[in-house]
Amino acid sequence: MGDDYPTLFRSEEMSLMQFLIPTEVAHDTVAELGELGNVQFKDLNPTVNPFQRSFVGEIRRTDEMARRVRFFESQIQKEKDVVPIRPLYDSAPLVTVGPSAAHNIDGLDVTLAGHETRLGQMNDSYKTLSERTRELVEARHVLRETAVFFEKAETQQTDIRTSFDDSSAPLLQHDDREQQYLSSVQFDLEFVAGTIDRTRISTFERVLWRVLRGNLYMNHTDITEPFVDPATGTETRKNVFIIFAHGDALLAKIRKVAESMGATLYPIDANADKRSDSLREVTARLEDLETVLYNTGLNRRSELLRIGENLARWQDVVRKEKAIYETMNLFNYDVRRKTLVAEGWVPTRDFAMIHMALRHATEESGTSVVPILQELHTSKTPPTFTRTNKFSEGFQTIMDAYGIATYQEVNPGLFAIVTFPFLFAVMFGDIGHGLIIFFAALYMIFQEKKWARQELNEIVGQFFYGRYIILLMGMFSVYTGLMYNDIFSKSLHIWHSGWDFPEPASNGASYAVSNGHMYPFGVDPAWHGADNGLMFTNSYKMKMSIVLGVIHMTFALCLQLPNHIKFKRPLDIYANFIPQMIFLQSIFGYLVVCILYKWSIDWSTRDTEPPSLLNMLIAMILSPGKVDATAQLYRGQGFIQVVLLLLAVVCVPWMLCMKPYFQWKEMQMIQGQGYVGLGHRNGGPRESTDEVLENEEEGNGRAIVEEMEEEHEQHDFSEVVIHQIIHTIEFCLGCISHTASYLRLWALSLAHAQLSEVLWSMTIEKFLGLSGIFGTIALVMVVVFWFSATVFILCLMEGLSAFLHALRLHWVEANSKHYQGEGYLFMPLSFAKLDEKE
Repeated sequence: MGDDYPTLFRSEEMSLMQFLIPTEVAHDTVAELGELGNVQFKDLNPTVNPFQRSFVGEIRRTDEMARRVRFFESQIQKEKDVVPIRPLYDSAPLVTVGPSAAHNIDGLDVTLAGHETRLGQMNDSYKTLSERTRELVEARHVLRETAVFFEKAETQQTDIRTSFDDSSAPLLQHDDREQQYLSSVQFDLEFVAGTIDRTRISTFERVLWRVLRGNLYMNHTDITEPFVDPATGTETRKNVFIIFAHGDALLAKIRKVAESMGATLYPIDANADKRSDSLREVTARLEDLETVLYNTGLNRRSELLRIGENLARWQDVVRKEKAIYETMNLFNYDVRRKTLVAEGWVPTRDFAMIHMALRHATEESGTSVVPILQELHTSKTPPTFTRTNKFSEGFQTIMDAYGIATYQEVNPGLFAIVTFPFLFAVMFGDIGHGLIIFFAALYMIFQEKKWARQELNEIVGQFFYGRYIILLMGMFSVYTGLMYNDIFSKSLHIWHSGWDFPEPASNGASYAVSNGHMYPFGVDPAWHGADNGLMFTNSYKMKMSIVLGVIHMTFALCLQLPNHIKFKRPLDIYANFIPQMIFLQSIFGYLVVCILYKWSIDWSTRDTEPPSLLNMLIAMILSPGKVDATAQLYRGQGFIQVVLLLLAVVCVPWMLCMKPYFQWKEMQMIQGQGYVGLGHRNGGPRESTDEVLENEEEGNGRAIVEEMEEEHEQHDFSEVVIHQIIHTIEFCLGCISHTASYLRLWALSLAHAQLSEVLWSMTIEKFLGLSGIFGTIALVMVVVFWFSATVFILCLMEGLSAFLHALRLHWVEANSKHYQGEGYLFMPLSFAKLDEKE
């Protein structure tokens, strides 16, 4: 029953369970299992339309309740002043199980409907009052601006000759009467006044000028304060305009054009006394409306405050109820037993917890009928479930993003906890940069309880989710920084250096001399600043990348073995694992051994120069058995290389032919014995054992049908051969390309170190020699700039680049050696994960 302690090495052992749930306790049972969160229910009604299932009415009801809750949330978000929402952990729980569950849900439905009705009426009233207030404000501005215009017109002399004189008189005859008619011009010329959007005022002028052919006089002024739409909250800027024209036809055209462009017209009297009366009346009405609008806003906010007190628990209840009824729609109704039949995958070790949950649901419902739980035997592949905690969750998510592990397959997420941050650190090795990201992750870990309750933005949320990954990446970066002896592009003199620099020669060059000491850990600081230091670190990191890459691929290949043993595939051990291991080690494992051997030799005592290992590997393949005496690494090198090359060549037909041959023999033996599968085309009588018939009698018919439908199909022999050919070619070529791919460890490490050195030399190093107050200020400013560039460029951008490269090395180079990734994720009914899904 799975008594072993849960481990990340393999996914959890799963069992297919059948639940016989009485209808009166079905709701409470599903609610209890949802709180437990370890049952993935199967759909037993795949052919039934979603709108024809048993609990469609309840789902529609919960959808309506969810709509009301979303409406409340949107209204709270639109409110200018923040409306506090009581968090769920601080709210009194609403009982939705037991005898009073139906009554409480009905009460909640009535409560939500009442709040929606009141809030809707308040919104309508507030909107209507806001529109009336806006109209009165616009009318007040029109009255004020019109009065100002007429006052200016009365105090100014017109330069336009009026046409009230006799047309037959001389042009200058009535000059003395012109002032008499001046005051009456404004009253004989009728006008139109109103407001229009400021963005349309220029278009409005051009259209009127063309339509009326210039027979108008127009004036407009800006309204300083904006108008806010109560529904959308958008601000609109408007202008007051007044247009003079002569004749009803022209005025009608002006009104039509104004209305077509969204202008609002107001009837303004030409008489100054009437305009003053209208202004006083509008001001009084506006004050009354503002008082009513203010009181309406207070009542609406009070309603939102009452809603905010309970919004979180309403959302929680509605989400849970909808999930419960959607799950119950997956069940099948047994008419004979008057029970709901459910099937689902559960972790085998959780049987006891599920039994306790069913018993607790029965006690809460107040009935004595206990749901029945029994295990079904099936050959269907269970879902993959790996138990994780907050530390291992991030690493497991990285591996799951590549593909869900096949059921009970070795889980690479366990080993990624060490290998992923280590390979990242090989490319990011710097003590200072590692400490920066280490303390950043440590800060997020100390704040995790606080941040877990907050809604973080997308970027911060991603960093917070991977805080433990970042923590280990920082720790390993400090370790590799000690190995490289690199801290912000500078070196540490922790122990006595193994090299001394005597007085420079006449040409200014100084050559290091060994003093007999051995630097115990990492790179000797004497190499930093040496002319050939870059050449040394280049060679060292390049060879180290090859060594680490071959070790990583060898370890990944070894993970095939526990999979073959677990799934009882001895043929794959002899036909795949052994030849693949021999092929990899005979070429690239040999290269690693040569690198380590070459490092162990003191070439200053040898008569020959150290050979090039790259040329040695090429010559090993192109001219086997021939080794130049000047490039020989060890005695008997030619013979050993021939043997290793022959082993690699033999492994290719070994991988290519052995597995298809044995599978062909197995097919011939099965066909010779006369066995016919269940899915055979010729059909035949179905042979059912007593156990199968008993299972069907007990209600296991769905599991039996699925098992027959999903019976493993027999592959053609040609498909087996083609698959093996592709697999062999992919592995052989992949060994070469993947080994070369690990050189990215060297390339990114070199680029990171050089970029750090350039940043130091171009900033701080140039200001270290300055003295005085100005030198100190400049140095402080440069240090701030250097630290900001270090964090954002070297830690964030370079760190993200190294992260992606480490991800690729795990997904492609390592997982391709052993990982099938053909499983599907265990997705149980869990109320705790409803927020994540939404």
